[in-house]
Amino acid sequence: MLRRTALSACSALLAAVLVPALPSQAAPRDTSTGTVAATAGSKAAGSEAAGSKAAGSKAVGPLRYVALGDSYSAASGVLPPDPTAPLQCLRSTRNYPHVIAARTGARLTDVTCGAAETGDFFSEQYPGVAPQLDALRKRTKLVTMTIGGNDNNTFIGAILSCGVAGLSTLGKGSPCKDQYGQSFERAVRQVTYPALVKTLRAVHRRAPRATVAILGYPWILPPKGGCFGKMPVARGDVPYLRSLQATLNNAVRRAAKATRSIYVNLNRVSEGHDACQPVGVRWVEPVLGTTNPVVVHPNALGERKMAARTIKVLDLG
Repeated sequence: MLRRTALSACSALLAAVLVPALPSQAAPRDTSTGTVAATAGSKAAGSEAAGSKAAGSKAVGPLRYVALGDSYSAASGVLPPDPTAPLQCLRSTRNYPHVIAARTGARLTDVTCGAAETGDFFSEQYPGVAPQLDALRKRTKLVTMTIGGNDNNTFIGAILSCGVAGLSTLGKGSPCKDQYGQSFERAVRQVTYPALVKTLRAVHRRAPRATVAILGYPWILPPKGGCFGKMPVARGDVPYLRSLQATLNNAVRRAAKATRSIYVNLNRVSEGHDACQPVGVRWVEPVLGTTNPVVVHPNALGERKMAARTIKVLDLG
């Protein structure tokens, strides 16, 4: 979940330092890694699988898999970058779609892009970066995504605003909650949720035979306390932001249920792996003391764990 101005700066940095000799931009990447003998099966009939269309039978040949979504899907900041991706997208070859494809043998088309909003499924995100829905085909069998966190700048805007507020009080009190109250959560319920429903319905129309899965966001902060030295959020605002993320994940869950998509719930499995935890435990990188150039985003471990949870929920083997 990236502001586009911040993402542009990161793109320039990576272009100058990390990927000076990228080949020319290509069409959406289609990587065949072999064959797979699994589609989303009967395990997806539980609480996380709100109306999966997938049957328990096994598919023959490579699973045609399209990955959509924002920077949490793209693994923005995780090295190495994908040389086939537009620079602005900051896509990594270690994102969870690539991990899923490698483990299942699926044929991956990856159009994930940092800073994507639901609107970028329908129109160009950047000049030359096609609407993400354009990657879908009637023969597509699996679609995954993480999306919604950038919409209306609500969630990422709250994190940035609360960080500034926390610095102003040196981590004391709840300055962000005091200033913004319920406005962020109200925007998620009233604006982000219907946008998610619209987007998921459009995905189903473009890929009517596909199992469509949408992941929640792994926890960024612990339930309380926080870690001001790593995440400059005032102590009283930690539960405030945690509640906002819970509201966002609930909006994703409800949108999945409303559209008979599969919700991959990361709430339980990502507990204790927030940005306040040490290297090797955390799945999300903090603002200070980070190992990734893109902060408050999943690291390589987090992407692997997101992939593992998705594989388990969808019964991909």
